Amino acid sequence: MDCFSYRGAELYAEDTPVEAIVERFGTPCYIYSRKALETALAEYQSALAGCDHLVCYAVKANSNLAVLDILARQGAGFDIVSRGELERVIAAGGDPAKVVFSGVGKRPEEMAFALEQDIACFNVESAAELEVLAAVAAEMGKVAPVSVRVNPDVDAKTHPYISTGLKENKFGVTVEEARQVYRRAAQLDSIAVVGIDCHIGSQLTEISPFIDALRRLLALVDELAGDGIELRHLDLGGGLGVRYADETPPAVADYIAAIRRELGERQVKLVFEPGRSIAANAGLLVTRVEYLKPTPAHNFALVDAAMNDLLRPSLYQAWMDIQPVRHRDGSEDASWDVVGPVCETGDFLGKARQLRLEAGDLLAVSGAGAYGFTMSSNYNSRPRAPEIIVDGASIHCARERETIADLMRGEHRLPD
Repeated sequence: MDCFSYRGAELYAEDTPVEAIVERFGTPCYIYSRKALETALAEYQSALAGCDHLVCYAVKANSNLAVLDILARQGAGFDIVSRGELERVIAAGGDPAKVVFSGVGKRPEEMAFALEQDIACFNVESAAELEVLAAVAAEMGKVAPVSVRVNPDVDAKTHPYISTGLKENKFGVTVEEARQVYRRAAQLDSIAVVGIDCHIGSQLTEISPFIDALRRLLALVDELAGDGIELRHLDLGGGLGVRYADETPPAVADYIAAIRRELGERQVKLVFEPGRSIAANAGLLVTRVEYLKPTPAHNFALVDAAMNDLLRPSLYQAWMDIQPVRHRDGSEDASWDVVGPVCETGDFLGKARQLRLEAGDLLAVSGAGAYGFTMSSNYNSRPRAPEIIVDGASIHCARERETIADLMRGEHRLPD
């Protein structure tokens, strides 16, 4: 189901005209579809039916409380990388017993808080982290459930900034080191070894890298079993890509089916950590054209959203579709660079887009539900945009637009 579609010339979010949302909340503005979020999560749950599993939504993709609430109500677990994300999950009604804690730099106080909440598992990313976690748990009289994040040295064939499974990446431990880390973990009274974890990158559009990584993990699982270390769950991370332009990522059902075929008769709980594939195409960023600036070299459409609102095009050179909220009759399309007001040449949402524009028009940037608002900033002292949830014909303000006063809260001038 496409939850963002045109009815005649006008773009709708579910059963709500996008123009009506903008009239109420202004621009720039993030709009999310509840139906799209629920449908994307349900694809994973359906594909995993019949086997022990846990789908842990990656909070870093979109951490809005309303988004987390929607997914928690549908039975999702959560993949977190900070105490702040765990606090968000709890505030949104998520179950800590369905939380896995990833990330390479967990602080002792974060570990302690997560232990107090009785989370499902810590994804340990180094031998040093294991020792700190063991000490924190022992001091608290707790036993920390752990899996070791293994870096299988598999090329995910994605942007280098979101490739995480190569030996030169900072994440996880090598297959060779992992066996030693597991042996050490098994010796620690305050550690319970429960699983193995792997995440090779984001925006993957082929199944083969996942299978390559899985085979390397399974070989290690068998070696560990020979050491007397039995693992109860296999966490394959996330990373399944979505369509932004002409990508053809596998369907969730095909991806999960390939994993299950490779596992055969192994009895192990499957854990996945999808983020982008649940949230990306559940969201739009809507922006208004402030000025048109034709030049001999380029036609610039100057809009009120900027790189501080949506960083992906500037940071990753990511292509995101940009379409009018209302199709305009009359003049011919022209090629436009859609750029923002931030004082950086890298401040753009899209280049060389064929659009029929006039000042005041609204544009919708698709695929903005993941790594959109969550990566936004206040650069140039710009307040962050509101986040709106659409549920059929109902509109819910999930985050109010920041004010200038919000930006300066907590700052202080020097005394006289």
